[in-house]
Amino acid sequence: MSAPKQPKHQAIHDALRTRIATGVYAPGDQLPTEWALVEEFGASRPTVSRAVAELERNGMVERRRGAGTFVRDQGKTTSLFGLLIPGLGETEIFEPLCGGIAGAAQEHGDSVLWGGGGLSKPAVRAARGPIAIQTCESFIKHGVTGVFFAPLELDDHQDEINHRIIDLLDGAGVKVVLLDRDYLPYPQRSNFDLVGIDNRRVGYVVTRHLIERGCERVAFVARPKSASTIQARIAGYAEAMLGAGLDYDADRVIFMDPGDHEAVRLSLLGQGIDGVVCGNDVTAARLMHTLDEIGAIVPRDLLVAGIDDVRYASLLRVPLTTVSQPCQSIGQTAYLAMKDRTAKPDLPPRDLLLQCSLVVRESTQRASNRSRKVRTP
Repeated sequence: MSAPKQPKHQAIHDALRTRIATGVYAPGDQLPTEWALVEEFGASRPTVSRAVAELERNGMVERRRGAGTFVRDQGKTTSLFGLLIPGLGETEIFEPLCGGIAGAAQEHGDSVLWGGGGLSKPAVRAARGPIAIQTCESFIKHGVTGVFFAPLELDDHQDEINHRIIDLLDGAGVKVVLLDRDYLPYPQRSNFDLVGIDNRRVGYVVTRHLIERGCERVAFVARPKSASTIQARIAGYAEAMLGAGLDYDADRVIFMDPGDHEAVRLSLLGQGIDGVVCGNDVTAARLMHTLDEIGAIVPRDLLVAGIDDVRYASLLRVPLTTVSQPCQSIGQTAYLAMKDRTAKPDLPPRDLLLQCSLVVRESTQRASNRSRKVRTP
């Protein structure tokens, strides 16, 4: 019995692979165009595209948008990645996270382009979206292999901008690893790898801590247009309240400016709230400052907790109980996820969620005790 005929795309793949292995196409050389290969092998363009895609998956070639397909140097890593963080500078968690990515890339011989920072002041915050899109376009022109992207939040046009960025990157064949959050609203999930923490569990742990400290009327406070992580934390908050046999009241999930004296007075003090879980430490710090100005004393009148463990959390007048994120490790894990994704594009999308710790400080203690770390379950 004769051997089965080899599929056409496989024959083309093997022929090109042999040419690369024998030096006919040397590292850095451009392969013939797909139309040239169609003519040479007498195959359809989809068949040729499939053969070239297989070479790319095997790491033998790389496609550069607008330039063509080139033979990769197997002896060294030459990947160029982009860091797109529109909120860089507004919260401390992204600085060590980006440092983790950059350090891991340098260790492996890769390069990273930074973009998206320096726009934390209110006067220029409105420019974050257009600049993020311009940065994305610049990354594509530079031929980046992949982009680490933290979707924009706290912006009137965040959904439109985030979708635009994803469409640009996906259309250019650039791999994407999401940092901290998805660009789709929780609990929806996109088709990209995401590296961060289990935000639902974090919301549960912080709320459970307040309940164990005697709180029964716990509120969740966040700023309007917050990232999808906040919705996940709210889900954990609700789960903790119901699990403890306490009433979950949707009216106690409050989206407001934590610096608004009247809103804080009416929504919290006027409702007998005895504990507050804040969406992050920035919100918690502003809220505690407002409470101080209107005469409410933390933790005597109500307990307050945040999430992130930024540097100033322990330096507030009343040190803040919070959750500490392993930001540098998140960055290192994101880099490894990107390398996996570029080497094996067909891997299913993954959630890579790292463990974090509850840091207990005076803002949730009726009597002052030394801070301690408790690993989340």
